[in-house]
Amino acid sequence: MNRFGCVILAVVCATQTGRAQAPAAPANPLTPTFRTGVDVVALNVVATDGLDKPVTGLEARNFAVFEDGVPQRVSFFAASSLPLDLAILLDTSASMGDKMDTVQQAAIGFADTLREGDRLTVVDIKDAYRVLLPLTTDRSAAADIIRGTTARGGTALYNGVYMTLKELMKGRLGGTDVRRQALVVLSDGADTASLLSFDDVLEAAKQAGIAAYTITLRSRPIVTLSSDPQRFAHAEFAMRTLATETGAKAFFPEAITQLAGVYAAIATELGTQYALGYTPTNLKRDGTYRRVTVRPVDRQGVRLRTRAGYVAPGSGRLTASR
Repeated sequence: MNRFGCVILAVVCATQTGRAQAPAAPANPLTPTFRTGVDVVALNVVATDGLDKPVTGLEARNFAVFEDGVPQRVSFFAASSLPLDLAILLDTSASMGDKMDTVQQAAIGFADTLREGDRLTVVDIKDAYRVLLPLTTDRSAAADIIRGTTARGGTALYNGVYMTLKELMKGRLGGTDVRRQALVVLSDGADTASLLSFDDVLEAAKQAGIAAYTITLRSRPIVTLSSDPQRFAHAEFAMRTLATETGAKAFFPEAITQLAGVYAAIATELGTQYALGYTPTNLKRDGTYRRVTVRPVDRQGVRLRTRAGYVAPGSGRLTASR
């Protein structure tokens, strides 16, 4: 991979769309207590002010949710209280050789932001995708694994992101509690070895309901005969698109030394998110993409950000909440 830049991708979701979990206690339908068998669309919502600072203290009544322009009733709500499963994907291809120390320190620092009850998994990306550490609460073990990574080979970035998304979705379907999920990828430029395309990754993210934070380090380009500016322009466009479509934010720091600050910004956002859920009024299982909008109520100057939509289940009808 060429040394034109560094891409870091962070992904977040709460619970699955389709056969998801829904509120169990009729007396207080907005508490994050759930039962299976009801289809719920889960949203992670970021609230900021005019200075892009987090806004805390909001309640369920401060959020209005629309699906394809139709108002929806919020059926569960939680303010940054759900535990997190964090997957860190490390690009350890040959071109990362001169960046590994800084990248490792940044990844360890980000892992240290986990709270009690949060879990972490570490994935290695070279020519192939490999899980170095399954989900664990042991941050010390994660730090040791990260420090032990070495740089060599190519970069199957899209393959690694896609496979990790699928694994997170699989784990979520088999889980009994409701957890947020975050996926973080560190890479230094365009994909060089994947069989899958960016479109495959974006489609998987939409189906998973996962928000993707992207950080592209704009370092001074090293121009060689093999340099391909268009390829790296496409990589930057892809990361910006992924962030926008999934309700996240794209970062473009000028130096790798700024990674710690970017990680801190992402950690702050993860710690102040609101989790919302609703049962769609459209009960059709038609496999269509449905646009979602969340707007503030009675809070002037507040900006809300969430994923742009979700892919409805196919075949049949949704099971409505009662």
